[in-house]
Amino acid sequence: MTDFNEMIINEFRENNGHVETAGFGDNLVVLHSIGAKSGDIRLNPLFALSENDSWLIVGSAAGAVKHPAWVHNLRANPRIEMEIPADGKVATITVDVTEVGDDEWDADWKKFTDASSGFADYTKTAEGRKFPIFRITRA
Repeated sequence: MTDFNEMIINEFRENNGHVETAGFGDNLVVLHSIGAKSGDIRLNPLFALSENDSWLIVGSAAGAVKHPAWVHNLRANPRIEMEIPADGKVATITVDVTEVGDDEWDADWKKFTDASSGFADYTKTAEGRKFPIFRITRA
């Protein structure tokens, strides 16, 4: 785990799910993805859009030309645990992850670009890569 991710996760846990760093606010979750080859648990702090009792996350990797490793891990192991802000504390829940299909992708991508112009900026460096979007629901 990078020092930045570790710092973000610590802030998330210490502040009951609220993160001032990088402007996350209350829009952060911590995925406990499972390494596709290793089986090791990987902690991934991610911007998430809450929708009723589900969340959307995007594999933007800050506009990198490759998908982040956690995308491959979620595709291989779609039932994981996730930390969320809940009732003034951080709760760990079991979730199922499904990838958003082409028919929903445009509308869901717009939700991210409406939430932060930074997402639109990522398309400038991604060399045409279409960012995978995932819906997360309680198991």
